Amino acid sequence: MAPVRLPADAELPLLRARVADLSDRALVVGDPGRAARVAERLDDVQQLTANREYHVYSGTHRGVPVTVASHGVGAAGAAVCFEELARGGVTRIIRSGTAGGIQPEVVDGAIVVATGAVRADGVSHQLVPTEFPAIATPELAVALKAAAAKTGLEVHSGIVLTGDMFYPSDVITGIDHRMWQRAGIVAVEMEASALFVIASLHGIEAGAVFAIDGNPLAAKDDAMDGYDPYREIVTRAVDGALDTALDVLIAD
Repeated sequence: MAPVRLPADAELPLLRARVADLSDRALVVGDPGRAARVAERLDDVQQLTANREYHVYSGTHRGVPVTVASHGVGAAGAAVCFEELARGGVTRIIRSGTAGGIQPEVVDGAIVVATGAVRADGVSHQLVPTEFPAIATPELAVALKAAAAKTGLEVHSGIVLTGDMFYPSDVITGIDHRMWQRAGIVAVEMEASALFVIASLHGIEAGAVFAIDGNPLAAKDDAMDGYDPYREIVTRAVDGALDTALDVLIAD
């Protein structure tokens, strides 16, 4: 079945943006506040909509039209954003967000570029079989790594783990981060696998770059012990990841 494409005069049901107002390239972030932060980097910017967690902006970066959208926390809600952007004619989506390091060397202030994602989310299994891979567009992953290197920050790349759980429970074990560390996973986040699967289904490009704001395996007891994503070292990495994403978003 061919991917759905909406007419230019249509309005996206939850993003509430008109298809005609979207560009073919979109930067997506979880936090509406971060979307506003990206908008400040653009020229000719205007806010198109603000509905639920979905805040959408249009503007230009170095003369190239871009769309910026927030998607909230977690794969299910984010999948709505990704799906509607794809239906609206967006052909390149890059996610810029935060993630927790899994390997010991992936620490606060670093940048991680995802080459693919483990599908431990709750939505992608309702779209495709378990065996279907969640893979970033290879050319975008290469370009993101090269652009991230120019920030002067420490850069890693590899497969990330996408899971729906943020706060762990003491009732059941939940995600076995140690096992995924042994498997070579570099970081854990909450939306990339949904993006990569939806992009594959629509035949569009997708990439993801993350600022590392902690490492859950570094804590002695509680994996969230001492977690603080608002430190200066994290802010610098967030800015680096956003600049990286924007530069690759507009590249030919």
